[in-house]
Amino acid sequence: MGADTGPPDAGSGRRGELDVLRALVVVGLVFFHSALVFSPDDDFYVKDATTTDAVTVLAGFGVVWAMPMLFLVAGLGARHSVRRRGPARFARERLLRLGVPLVFGTVVLCPLPQWLRLRAAGPAYDEPYLTFWGRFLSVRPDPADFPFVLEGEHFETGHLWFVVLLLAFCLLLAPFATALTGWADRAAVSVGRRPALLLLPALPLAAVNALLGMEEDYAGWNRWAYLLFFAYGFLLADDEQVRVPTRRAAVRVGVLGVALFAGTAPGFVAGDDPFTAWTPAALATRALFGAAGWCWVLAILGLLDRRPRFRRRMPPFLAYLAVAALPLYVLHQPVVVACAYGTVGRSGPAGVKYAVIVAASLVTVVLLYELGVRRWAVTRWLFGMRPAPRATARPKDGPPSPPAP
Repeated sequence: MGADTGPPDAGSGRRGELDVLRALVVVGLVFFHSALVFSPDDDFYVKDATTTDAVTVLAGFGVVWAMPMLFLVAGLGARHSVRRRGPARFARERLLRLGVPLVFGTVVLCPLPQWLRLRAAGPAYDEPYLTFWGRFLSVRPDPADFPFVLEGEHFETGHLWFVVLLLAFCLLLAPFATALTGWADRAAVSVGRRPALLLLPALPLAAVNALLGMEEDYAGWNRWAYLLFFAYGFLLADDEQVRVPTRRAAVRVGVLGVALFAGTAPGFVAGDDPFTAWTPAALATRALFGAAGWCWVLAILGLLDRRPRFRRRMPPFLAYLAVAALPLYVLHQPVVVACAYGTVGRSGPAGVKYAVIVAASLVTVVLLYELGVRRWAVTRWLFGMRPAPRATARPKDGPPSPPAP
């Protein structure tokens, strides 16, 4: 999810199917985070009394590819943005489009889940929200946890860790963007000649996950593994010399990815902590997970590219989602936590509660976006959106003018 929140234009090089995939992943996060309310393993903000291990198993099928795909698509968007603007303007644009919603979301939205966590822990906690909000914003520097450089007793960036990492990656990329573009052209030629090189990026991912450890707070991946996915998107994802062998190998790579992912099951189910332990089994589990993630992402890219890409006029609902991806992401988790807080204390089957949380969250998020973000210039700016396109004036006594390109 980059900051270029707009539908693909003809001739822009933007791949509409990836814009839609990005938005659908964001919508899927509503289902994912609602499920964590019923997971026995995850320390989610609000928990139901009924939990099931099935949530943990099913979540793994999304964790292995969904957030990596968002970073890869963001890297692809960065490549197009650098090409249009140059590195310096690219860095300024990302500071605006990602930095503003990061600050706004952290100050205005992130305190709510933490406050509801304390309230859900027991009736003894009755601190007013505004009092807690002041304590939430009491922070101190923590440069050792780069790029998460602030910490506090209750402070967190919450789900906005994605925006923190993405902004950091964009700023790290900018000074080297020109050199990397030239290197990417040479790498694409090599991949076109030797398609087996498509699997090579799996090795650094396996090494980073194995040696640096997996981080539960960042959807199970090491934060620097996401930098690799972002870099791969920038370097390789949209070069035709890479896309042709990716389309051809998609099914085989997908089968390999499933096999590698299945190989992680013993390490996650039994034995030492697979996220941080240094036993051979834990190291192998993390390495297999990293390699599997690359295979899943590569297979999905290839399979999507086999289908006709979305043209300028993609279906209206999908175009709506594509533009809304970043605001929906910023909004979704506080809404899910609030809906869960109002649901878990009630009687009823867990499946019904889950459906209620998902439905209420989706409706609320879309309404907040439609009525509170999309229609107003200031809120579009706060959520990283471009200004709304101006309607072309209608000539007097003539037909409506066509929309500006």
